[in-house]
Amino acid sequence: MNFLKNKTVLITGGTGSFGTAATEFLLKECNLKKLIIFSRDENKQFQMQNKFKDRKIRFFIGDIRDEDRLEMALKEVDYVIHAAALKQVPAAEYNPFECIKTNVNGAQALISASLKNKVKKVIALSTDKACNPINLYGATKLCAEKLFVNANQLSGMNNTRFGVVRYGNVISSRGSVIPYFKDLLEKGKKELPLTHWEMTRFFITLTDAVKFVLNSLKVLNGGEIFIPKMNSIFIRDLIFLVNKKAKIKITGIRPGEKIHESLCSYDESSGLYESKDYFTIYAHNMSYKKKSGKKLNKKFSYSSNSKMSLDKSKIQKLIKKIKIL
Repeated sequence: MNFLKNKTVLITGGTGSFGTAATEFLLKECNLKKLIIFSRDENKQFQMQNKFKDRKIRFFIGDIRDEDRLEMALKEVDYVIHAAALKQVPAAEYNPFECIKTNVNGAQALISASLKNKVKKVIALSTDKACNPINLYGATKLCAEKLFVNANQLSGMNNTRFGVVRYGNVISSRGSVIPYFKDLLEKGKKELPLTHWEMTRFFITLTDAVKFVLNSLKVLNGGEIFIPKMNSIFIRDLIFLVNKKAKIKITGIRPGEKIHESLCSYDESSGLYESKDYFTIYAHNMSYKKKSGKKLNKKFSYSSNSKMSLDKSKIQKLIKKIKIL
């Protein structure tokens, strides 16, 4: 990661699972000038400060919705990783406008503040739920994707470049399914809840997510949506990996929940290129000197229930790798 040497990086939502993992990697592997953690949770900032104790870190309390505060935090910043979001699907369904204010208005506030400060590059974290969304969270992330992609048309002489990384569930993050199942078992629950027997999901480790985001930031030219090649699993199989003797209770689909997720739909595949470890969706309204990878068929889609992605053994290897069980 030589491109980050002596540079200043700001992470929005930097006290979350991704931000904490990214902080650890950046401090260990990249010779940064400064790392700014921007979040509104002073207690988590205090915990991070005690954990890392590095003079290169600066903690900035602020709300992603507050453009003035962002403008102040972004002074002399080279690169931004945008991880701040309201991301719980049921919470978004019952608090829709709060989700819109954070995920959509917050994205626009960051874009405006980045342009004013002439930031070099901004990479925003998105989700598989932004692909053909049926819930409000997914809809707000799709809207945010559109804002970041089209922000490249606003940069002008500033040359600020914006892009997006879209991936699935992080296997060990706070609020994810494996820690949830483990907690239920530790509390003595004999049955683990499953909303639908055929439910599938994509999974990635935190470390792999961090590396992919940073690599995407490096190659970003402006307007791309980067999608890592990920494996998926039936959630029922995941439950049995957590506990072979577990009993399953079908609880029914929750508001806004899909049975299967997609990382790329048929409708998006006209701008899709395949590289060894990832896909890139290139913006139709941007001109590129070179497009990385092989142009794919327009009928291509990438879903969690496809033969291409479903692989229980590889998910099992991911679990063993991070020693979560």
